[in-house]
Amino acid sequence: MGVSQSSDEEGPVEPASIDRRTGGELALSGEVRVPAWLSVAMLREMPQREMTVNFQCRSSGPRRHYFTGPLLIDVLRLAEPLFDPAERKDRLRFLVAVKGRDGHRAVLSWGEIDPEFGNTAALLAVSMDCRDLDEQGPHLVMPGDHCGARHISEVTCIRVWAGDWLWE
Repeated sequence: MGVSQSSDEEGPVEPASIDRRTGGELALSGEVRVPAWLSVAMLREMPQREMTVNFQCRSSGPRRHYFTGPLLIDVLRLAEPLFDPAERKDRLRFLVAVKGRDGHRAVLSWGEIDPEFGNTAALLAVSMDCRDLDEQGPHLVMPGDHCGARHISEVTCIRVWAGDWLWE
């Protein structure tokens, strides 16, 4: 899968002008070696998972949706986060922030989605209820959540960073 990069530099950098892109693309940035712009079409080239998710929406009651898309952990690995992948505890320092076009945000821990720890099958959905999300952008789907508050529609930005500043 090709990614649209903004820089050949090593270290944490951002894709150029996060706010300039629209129409289904998201910025993958932060403490990563390979920041990128990813389209729904690029995400569709990755191995896909299918899942049906049920959650209780406070405003509209029970919801049930069928999603397809790559696992979030697989997408994040493409960006090569700045940790030693062989060191389990090093991975646990990292956080993942996801933002939607409407400003809705959620923060996940790397350990929550890592198969060696929480193994939550968080998805970046490219289709919902058999409808492609190319124009909107992918959705973050957290399959184990009782409430759909961490379901983020139209993801525009994903940032990976070490939570080291929490302890300074």
